[in-house]
Amino acid sequence: MRLSTKGRYAVMAMADLARREGDKAVALAEIAQRQEISLSYLEQLFARLRRQGLVVSARGPGGGYRLARKASETNIADIVLAVDEPLQATRCTKDSRKGCMLSGEKCLTHDLWEEMGRQIHVYLESVSLADVVSGRLGDESRTRAA
Repeated sequence: MRLSTKGRYAVMAMADLARREGDKAVALAEIAQRQEISLSYLEQLFARLRRQGLVVSARGPGGGYRLARKASETNIADIVLAVDEPLQATRCTKDSRKGCMLSGEKCLTHDLWEEMGRQIHVYLESVSLADVVSGRLGDESRTRAA
C-alpha cells in the first residue's frame, strides 16, 4: 500500500496545527513554511479538511485555521480519508464484486492485501493527532491500551 503525498501532507499539516492548539488561528503560509509544503497544495487539502469538518477557518487579519475538535479526538484515519486517500491495498474498487484480475477474479494474494489495508485503517483510527504531536507512537502503554 502506498500513501500519497496528499495523505502524508494532510497529516503533517494537521499535526502542525495541533501543536498550536489553543493558540490563535494559524495561517497556511506559516504551516507551508514550517513543513516545507507548497502553499497552493495546502490550500487544496485544507478545503477538503474543512468540508469534512476537521478544521474551521477564520477570515481577515489574524485569520487562518484551527482544529474543529481537540487533537485527542481527531484520528489519523479521518484526516487521510478526508483528502480522498483510499486505505486499501488492492486494485479492486470498494463497490466492485469482481476481483482485481482482468478476468474478473480475485488474484491469489487479494485477501492478504485486503486484510493489510484493513489493519492499516484500524491502526490509523487508533492514533490521534495528540499521539503524533506528543510522540506517544512508540509508547508501549498506548498500544496496550488500544
